Amino acid sequence: MPQDHPLGAVPGGLETLIREATGAREVRRGERIQSLWSGYGEIVRYALRGGTLASVVVKDVVFPSAVDHPRGWHNDVGHQRKVRSYEVEMAWYRDWSGRCDEHCRVPRCFALRTLGERHLMVLEDLDAAGLPLRKERLDRPQALACLSWLAHFHARFLGEKPTGLWPIGSYWHLATRQEEWQVIEDAAIRRAAATLDVRLNTCRFQTLVHGDAKVANFCFSTDGRRVAAVDFQYVGGGCGMKDVAYFLGSCLAESEQRDWEADLLDAYFAELRRAVNQRGKDLDFAALEAEWRALFPLAQADFYRFLVGWCPEHWKIHDYSRKVALAVVAGLDGTGA
Repeated sequence: MPQDHPLGAVPGGLETLIREATGAREVRRGERIQSLWSGYGEIVRYALRGGTLASVVVKDVVFPSAVDHPRGWHNDVGHQRKVRSYEVEMAWYRDWSGRCDEHCRVPRCFALRTLGERHLMVLEDLDAAGLPLRKERLDRPQALACLSWLAHFHARFLGEKPTGLWPIGSYWHLATRQEEWQVIEDAAIRRAAATLDVRLNTCRFQTLVHGDAKVANFCFSTDGRRVAAVDFQYVGGGCGMKDVAYFLGSCLAESEQRDWEADLLDAYFAELRRAVNQRGKDLDFAALEAEWRALFPLAQADFYRFLVGWCPEHWKIHDYSRKVALAVVAGLDGTGA
């Protein structure tokens, strides 16, 4: 972890970076917004004076000498995945984030710096930009706002090659989760894992996926109508349904997911069509929608596969998610796909 500096204190190198990036004359450390997963650093707000910005947020990544994973997955594979994830996030902000617009809002990046094994990202303070709220559960309008963000993000990057990012986006895809796969107790789920992975990763219509599109990574305006997304450690290539399936599973209770899912999926595809048309994408949208709708339950089953290996008692595992996953697996077994 970075040294725990008191409020107001700023290490010299970081202060210089922030001042050069923002034009501020004075930089003061504010509150720690959060510690990063497994002790890999922190996110801190810094107050500014003398420039055009009142504050920035710094993601300060320092690779620990000893990893303390909250769920006990301590190994070099996990460490290297995490190291790569921050390299990908730096690449995202350097090469890709500027292509997002107000329909798929992300924080502006003011500066990036690598100092040895320390990664520094100086980012826009979304609270100050009018997006101060974070949620654990969503009502329908808030869920629709996030689905609109995903639709525009997916439309924006349809057909793009994920240069510098993860070739396969999402933090749970099978190639990076072999240990979790090996301990899955349900033999049918274990057998189906490779097929689910191939089907999702070789679909005709590919885009960039956020890769960790849970509700905690969306920032909301006070009226809940505008959203922005953060945390791009696992952005990369893939089928947009991976984001949608994961998002709906993160923001809705089981009964809401069961009752609202079909309507919310319809809303996503309606917005995706509008976004594709706005951007003048030359593609067969009917074919895209048919393919992705068919892959939606496979994306749900794929995330279920990850969860039952990684954390079998996780709250996202419930009767509905289990029913969907088992039905998909039975279908794969029946068709030999």
